[in-house]
Amino acid sequence: MSNLKNDLLLRALRKEKVERPPVWMMRQAGRYLPDYIKLRNQYDFFTRVQTPELATEITLQPVDQVGVDAAIIFSDILVIPQALGVEVLLEEGKGPVLPKTIKTQKDINELQVDGAADRLHYVMDALSLTKKELNGRVPLIGFAGAPWTILCYMIEGKGSKTWEKAKQFAFTEPELAHQLLQKITDATISYLQAQVKAGADTVQVFDSWAGSLSPEDFKTFAQPYLLQIADAVKDHAPVILFPKGSWYALKDLSESSASGIGLDWSVTPQMAREMTGKRITLQGNFDPAKLLAPIPVIKKAVKEMIDGFGAQAYIANLGHGITPNVPVDHAKAFVEAVKEWKE
Repeated sequence: MSNLKNDLLLRALRKEKVERPPVWMMRQAGRYLPDYIKLRNQYDFFTRVQTPELATEITLQPVDQVGVDAAIIFSDILVIPQALGVEVLLEEGKGPVLPKTIKTQKDINELQVDGAADRLHYVMDALSLTKKELNGRVPLIGFAGAPWTILCYMIEGKGSKTWEKAKQFAFTEPELAHQLLQKITDATISYLQAQVKAGADTVQVFDSWAGSLSPEDFKTFAQPYLLQIADAVKDHAPVILFPKGSWYALKDLSESSASGIGLDWSVTPQMAREMTGKRITLQGNFDPAKLLAPIPVIKKAVKEMIDGFGAQAYIANLGHGITPNVPVDHAKAFVEAVKEWKE
């Protein structure tokens, strides 16, 4: 740890005193950066993910160009279905497609959990290379998709606004759903542990579609698996859980073995602090669309956000990934506003 020149993120996750909150942005390595677009035009998506040199170059771009306090490895949550033996196609601008969805007990039996993490060795190679290139400048974040979110894609076969098929599967075939969630969880745990071994200083679990579930259903189909992952990884590195849209789970998750909870913009800083007490570090929750506002508006809103959460046990971030249409100087203004913050 001590060889890090900037360990703000890790100190915030340990709830140690910081001069100002650390700042990074979800999806910071990618589509709003002109240098990324150049690589995108040369190589298809999974080539970029599976080539450690390219993944490293993309991971470092926002550290060099935007000045964030952490790097997050360039990868994708759908590498887990791939490692389990499920085909994933990605068309630029269209989102992912899984041609063969999971429907039956047989489909679940055929998933290959053993060795899943080994089949993702290219992610570990990218982490090790990035770690070397960073040379202690900032911490490195690894990540995975949460089991519920991965199930959504494996059942639905593509993105959805409502995830009706996934929910129908969970409600009509709960036993199969839990078998599938457990397999995804087992693979994810070994994957995240391997990421830490390869150089990740902390890991984030993205439950992007958790908010499609009611509070009761979240407790059944999402929360137990998030808690399993946090329990299994916590001794290796701090874990940040990001269940988007599931503000109702804040109290429960704040009592887990996770070190941080990511928030979207559906909850106020005050409400989030009230529900979580002083138990856990909070991260978020700037609406990425607000990065399209004029720079002075961005800077004022960032200051209000930090004042709302308080600077301690807090990580400044967006409430979801940065969108492709955000001008780079607006992303920089967001980061600068955090760095300029004073009580």
